[in-house]
Amino acid sequence: MKQVIQNFKTGDLYVDEVPPPALSDKMVLVENKFSLISAGTERGTVKVGQASLLGKAKQRPDLVAQVIQNVKKEGIKATIEKVKTKLDSLKALGYSTSGVVRASLDSSGKFKPGDRVACAGQDYASHAELVAIPQNLVAKIPDTVSFEEASFTTLGAIALQGVRQAEPRLGDKVCVIGLGLLGQLTVQLLKANGCQVFGVDLSAHLIDLAFQSGVDKAMLRNDVNLQTAISNFTNGQGFDSVIITAAAPTNDPIELSAVISRKKGKVIVVGAVKMDVPRDPDFYRKELELRMSCSYGPGRHDTTYEEDGHD
Repeated sequence: MKQVIQNFKTGDLYVDEVPPPALSDKMVLVENKFSLISAGTERGTVKVGQASLLGKAKQRPDLVAQVIQNVKKEGIKATIEKVKTKLDSLKALGYSTSGVVRASLDSSGKFKPGDRVACAGQDYASHAELVAIPQNLVAKIPDTVSFEEASFTTLGAIALQGVRQAEPRLGDKVCVIGLGLLGQLTVQLLKANGCQVFGVDLSAHLIDLAFQSGVDKAMLRNDVNLQTAISNFTNGQGFDSVIITAAAPTNDPIELSAVISRKKGKVIVVGAVKMDVPRDPDFYRKELELRMSCSYGPGRHDTTYEEDGHD
């Protein structure tokens, strides 16, 4: 079967012939119809892979910190071997797909051959002809939803978890910083919750797209009138909550969120942004609440749930 693969060492991205995945206990074998490209996450992964070793280190300081910790624990030689192994690995891309069940060994007998399903999971729901997915990362598609629409399910779940963390109430004024795919979905979910939504982004195209998504007001980050517009939008009080769906190497999103929040407001971090949280003046004096949103919610990164199938 064909699958999209990246060589993390060289950065080469290509479609290759690979063996079909084996079907094991509590797994579902799915023939993909659509696999969604997550522009932010996957572009970042490809960009890191294509960078030099120094470039990789600059773009992923978190991994550099892990290497340093590993040197302290296991020594330089063992760490170098680990790094070499990691760099020589081939990486599967994609984590949100839709397709048809071909076979299933799920523990409850819920999925049958021919079922239309949406799938989630990095290293599972890949850009490939066939994928084997843990049973708790598979959901049936309603008859009224197309395969193409269903391929957005994982991204929708990530956006939904961010909205849940904000705990929006009818009439709340919410700012979404970052209007990429995840931000656009977040805008739509907030509007469905009866919120008044203000969007911020660096791209004029994404600002225009946000208006199509139903945003009440959206402006460029570098617009000199941004602060005035926010003050008018919130009647000078600030936002009830700010959801950061941007991916940024700078501290700007977290700093901006603090400035534009009301007292006792919430800041929810969904996207991968720098988080040098400035204590004073805003986070401290406004007693702001900072919340992390972990991907698609409870069960994420829990091997007992995701891989062992215990719900």
